[in-house]
Amino acid sequence: MFNALVVEKNDDGTTHASVQQINLSQLPDADVTVDVEHSTVNYKDGLCIGPGGGLVRNYPHIPGIDFAGTVSDSSDARYVPGDKVVLTGWRVGEAHWGGYSQKARVKADWLVPLPEALTTRQAMAIGTAGFTAMLAINELEQQGLTPEKGTVLVTGASGGVGSVATTILASLGYDVAAVTGRPETIQYLKNLGANHIVPREELSEPTKKPLDSEKWAACIDAVGGTMLARVLTQMKYGGSVAAVGLAGGAALSTTVIPFLLRGVTLLGIDSVMQPYENRLNVWKRLASDLPMENLEMMIEAATLQDLPKLGADILKGQIKGRVVVDVNA
Repeated sequence: MFNALVVEKNDDGTTHASVQQINLSQLPDADVTVDVEHSTVNYKDGLCIGPGGGLVRNYPHIPGIDFAGTVSDSSDARYVPGDKVVLTGWRVGEAHWGGYSQKARVKADWLVPLPEALTTRQAMAIGTAGFTAMLAINELEQQGLTPEKGTVLVTGASGGVGSVATTILASLGYDVAAVTGRPETIQYLKNLGANHIVPREELSEPTKKPLDSEKWAACIDAVGGTMLARVLTQMKYGGSVAAVGLAGGAALSTTVIPFLLRGVTLLGIDSVMQPYENRLNVWKRLASDLPMENLEMMIEAATLQDLPKLGADILKGQIKGRVVVDVNA
């Protein structure tokens, strides 16, 4: 028997989450069994834990869209017991039981070897959020972004994606402007390497202007909605926006003017269905380019018992940085 956070559906259609003991026979059939050591808390996890059920279709369910741990059993030759592995994406924690459990069973194709430079705790301090941030940076650089092009804007900067994006960009020599609506996070963002702090209200109101003053060479947008629409009007000629989140809504009220007259590129970043080589390369780059001392500044520790409250907190925008869950604590 082992512990897991199990979400179950109530008779009235709502859900509730609790830590329960389950056994191996209850896990889904798949190639590889992993002794999970750490997971983390993401926005999707909040939706899965929350009383509305969110992204989950079948109950009972174990959330946790990412995890890192040690292989304990494998029918796939690529992994043997003792291998350290990390998993992000593939709808684990949504359609397939996830990482809020001391054991997980998943397809071998969904895993990648954990880079030797990273511990499982560090891997989950990075997690899906950091993986997505690095995907976004890779895409922006493929569009020609270099530090000499100008300031890079990061929206939702105190959240998971924004925190990791800010510190990686700063470590690579970029001039970073971080957007936040929480005054208590200003020093935190400066410590991560942000050169400029942009109050959220400056980008929160709709505008009728199809173009505004050119400010940003690139943007990693973790908010969407009205903020994304405002940012598009302020992009420099030839700039790119990597859109990675929808916390501000999926609707986008804009015009084609930024794309036609300034040559702006809008990039959609999806961390869920990435090919193996992409995932492996991103994790290798994270291990080499992410300052570990800054990673430590982002971490808040949690246990399985803390998750119901943390799931609600992240939906309210009340979590700063990265919450690392020690599933064995």
